[in-house]
Amino acid sequence: MFDTGAIHNIIIVYEWSVQLPLAHLYRHSRGARLGPGCGNLGGHYQAGGVMNPAVVYALVLFFYLATLFVIGLVTSARMKRSAEGFYLGSRSLGPWVTAFSFVAAYFSSVVIIGGGGFGYKFGMSTLWIGATNVLVGTLLAWIILGKRTRALTARLGAITLPDLLAKRYSSPAVRIYSALIIGIFLLIYSVSVLQGMGHSFSVLMDIPYIYGLLISGVIIIVYVALGGYLAVVWTGFFQAWIMIFSLLLLTAAAVARAGGLNQLFTRLAEFEGGRYVQTPGAWSWAGLLSYAAIVSFGVWGMPQLVSRFYSIKSVKVLKLGTVLATVGATMALLPYFNGAATRLFFPQLANPDQAIPSLVKSSLSPFFAAIFLTGVVAAGMSTFAAVLITAASAIVKDLVRDSFNARLSPERELLVSRLVAAGIGIIAFVIAIKPPAMILVITGFSWAVIAATTLWPYLFGLYWRRAGRIAAFVSMLAGSLTALLWMALKNPFRIHGFIPGIVVSLLFFVILTLLFPEKKFKDS
Repeated sequence: MFDTGAIHNIIIVYEWSVQLPLAHLYRHSRGARLGPGCGNLGGHYQAGGVMNPAVVYALVLFFYLATLFVIGLVTSARMKRSAEGFYLGSRSLGPWVTAFSFVAAYFSSVVIIGGGGFGYKFGMSTLWIGATNVLVGTLLAWIILGKRTRALTARLGAITLPDLLAKRYSSPAVRIYSALIIGIFLLIYSVSVLQGMGHSFSVLMDIPYIYGLLISGVIIIVYVALGGYLAVVWTGFFQAWIMIFSLLLLTAAAVARAGGLNQLFTRLAEFEGGRYVQTPGAWSWAGLLSYAAIVSFGVWGMPQLVSRFYSIKSVKVLKLGTVLATVGATMALLPYFNGAATRLFFPQLANPDQAIPSLVKSSLSPFFAAIFLTGVVAAGMSTFAAVLITAASAIVKDLVRDSFNARLSPERELLVSRLVAAGIGIIAFVIAIKPPAMILVITGFSWAVIAATTLWPYLFGLYWRRAGRIAAFVSMLAGSLTALLWMALKNPFRIHGFIPGIVVSLLFFVILTLLFPEKKFKDS
């Protein structure tokens, strides 16, 4: 066991340079007077000239959602009228948009709210999850997967992950099975994202959960159906900046409220023998490592994220994209940090998922709380939009057109893709009205099955010329079934089903490749 107070020793050197500005921000974000005629920062007028907080929330969100709707209309006008234009933006995107849309799709409202809940429950040890998100889920993913994925998809003419796998292994069965898994389990995952946004609206705006679902769901479905992939990445680019600003704002207020970083770590160490500043501390090694693996290494098999690699305009811009995505991904540390810090102010929360909303309400004025709510909604919307476009491509292109040989003109395929994207969103909305489980349960379940299916065929397909169709299909089948069975047994030994799923898939892939190597595929 080692003390994550080492993290504190590294960052404490910044204490003197930031403590006074943070304290200033915290005081004024709670409504301190700025001077004659200036009113309150984030002014809220109720009785006596203070704006109702609900009105502040409504105004900020209205302008935000209106901006997203306009982006959908603009990108619809710019989009190439074809399936490739709808799914990939015609491979025309630069590094800034690609990198930050990757960040926005990766770190959804599930991470902001659910990550904060994990931080509250398990303490600062969860910072290692955020660290693996940055190192493994972003930096290594872009370095190892980016260049070869862009080159191979362009060479094979592939525009979706099932399309890439089918053409790489010359296997219709691989296409059908991967498309089915992606279509079904991304639909399930989208329920958890909608669920997170609905709860955020409900808690912070004091409106019924169903209204929160309706507001966010309708806007996303409309701009995805209109603008396709271009709408997804451009809104994702815009939303990533909102998310980063919101988390930085909350972190600054939390640190100032605690009296600075030194006081924050010192006071947190006083809880239960210091377990909230130790690793694994309040958690177990099995839980910490398996969860870190699924939300970091599992990303390598998630189609809504790896699609960023084959939509970028060229291999040459990947280096800049890698740097930008990695810098943006550092925001992953902040939900866990803020969740752990919330224990100082609310030591007895019944539900850990209330940690971030509780910290926001108690530390920020209505205006800044509205900005943060916008960040949460941005996180959920960007992920939900990416999921919609990916699931639609799996169903329409990979199943209906390429697997079942439906004859669709480019215009008709575009129309069907829009209708399917809208249909998936509506189904997810209906399920999210009465969701079957908690947010993180649904997320972990769907991610585990998809990654256990696609990760090794995708990775080895890029690097191992001898990897063949038998190994690809059997490993996909074995990995997904193992993950499902393990989770049905309620994750024995506190190990998430993702771990046995990818281990079994790896064994089958390697053994069958050695027994039945591919002899036709040539890697250029």
